Amino acid sequence: MDTTTQKPTAPPAPQPPRGDTERATRGVTRPGDRIFLGLSRGSGILVLVLMAAIAAFLAYRATVAIGDDEANFFTAFEWNPSGVPPRFGIAVLVFGTVVSSIIAMALAVPVAVGIALFITHYAPRRLGGTIAYVIDLLAAVPSIVYGLWGALVLVPHLGGLYGWLDDYLGWTGVLSWSGGAPRSLLTVGILLAIMILPIITNVSREVFRQVPRMHEEAALALGATRWEVIRMSVLPFGRSGVVSASMLGLGRALGETMAVAMVLSPTFDINASLLDPGGGTFAQNIAGKFNEATPMGRDALIASGLVLFVITLLVNGAARLIIARRKEYSGANA
Repeated sequence: MDTTTQKPTAPPAPQPPRGDTERATRGVTRPGDRIFLGLSRGSGILVLVLMAAIAAFLAYRATVAIGDDEANFFTAFEWNPSGVPPRFGIAVLVFGTVVSSIIAMALAVPVAVGIALFITHYAPRRLGGTIAYVIDLLAAVPSIVYGLWGALVLVPHLGGLYGWLDDYLGWTGVLSWSGGAPRSLLTVGILLAIMILPIITNVSREVFRQVPRMHEEAALALGATRWEVIRMSVLPFGRSGVVSASMLGLGRALGETMAVAMVLSPTFDINASLLDPGGGTFAQNIAGKFNEATPMGRDALIASGLVLFVITLLVNGAARLIIARRKEYSGANA
């Protein structure tokens, strides 16, 4: 008798139905699919080519300007590219751009997330739809309109706030006020916060609506309150989506031009107080000085634009890294 034990063989893998395979094969070879694939691939390549062309142009013109600059381009506190010799630097512009954007994000992100949560989880459907419609209208307002409103309405009415901050927090030095016109980086940050609020709110609202309903129902079944449901189910799921929305808003804050130019009184120095005029931004400096600039001055402005371009790329890259580490928004861990 043959006592050799036979190893069990694995069952064959199930094969897809023949009709499905034939349909999938036909779908790959259809002319419409091939055209769509080519257009999609060409569009992606075109974007990369345009980005490379912009970077090459900015780098070439910036190299010409920085080569003739007699000051340190990254640390100098002056802007005189038309002088003999030319001297200019971006230290003040970096400070103003970063500080105003940080102020805008600190004011806008908590309010935007709160509005998005209210619309999706607290407000009645009719009220939530009305608020969402108003937020959408705010996103469609042109920058020049925000700038006019900031110059004619916001700036004249900030004196009381500035005086209150100076009375109670002026001892910090950061919030001291000399009594001049409130055309400072704090004013710019407030205006930018209003401008980026609709972007962050709309994207965050759509992210919170994608939370699996069973997650919320499971938390409610365990006796969680509505806030506990939001804290344990909604916010962890939508964290990376909120980061994406915040980066979109930050991108607009970094590159905003006309609204900033209309409410800021730029001085090419760094003021310790956020309430007094001082500083400037890359976009505002380019818009304000490009028409009257000499060829050397235009190259200097292009060099500063290259720095803004790099900062924007770094911000977007950081956002992508954060999103890649947190897969809740894509549903990978759902």
